[in-house]
Amino acid sequence: MRRLSLKLGTLAAATLLAFTAAPAGSAQAVAPTKAAANAAYFNLRDITGSDFTLMLNNPEKIKEARELVRTGEHKIVIGRIVKTSAAYNPQWDFHVNPDTVSFADQAIEVCDATIPYTNDHLDEAGGPFLPGLYWCPWTGRLTKEVSAP
Repeated sequence: MRRLSLKLGTLAAATLLAFTAAPAGSAQAVAPTKAAANAAYFNLRDITGSDFTLMLNNPEKIKEARELVRTGEHKIVIGRIVKTSAAYNPQWDFHVNPDTVSFADQAIEVCDATIPYTNDHLDEAGGPFLPGLYWCPWTGRLTKEVSAP
């Protein structure tokens, strides 16, 4: 019975993500735009000690991220991954679409994965692994604001 409940819960979570996800075209790589010119960049470090750079271009999200760095408060970063490298994050084969980033106190387990695990399993992302391409590394922490590339 427990397995059935777990499977139903996972299915429900995946369905919820699918219905709340942005259209597939919006997850494409972010072209340099006026919004990117006003972007801020933040280091995200997870339990593995890996560092990942997030680009934010929404002034409210930038303000919130700066406050998280300043106070050391832990919020889970949630965003939709794009399966391409970004100039500001060249060591990884994916980046997060800045238009989809939010911060939360809690997130469902199906979007949780470390930075290296996500990179190593990109070919599986979007199915049962990271449904809707949403990623929420539970152990990730914003550690600092970093310079633009």
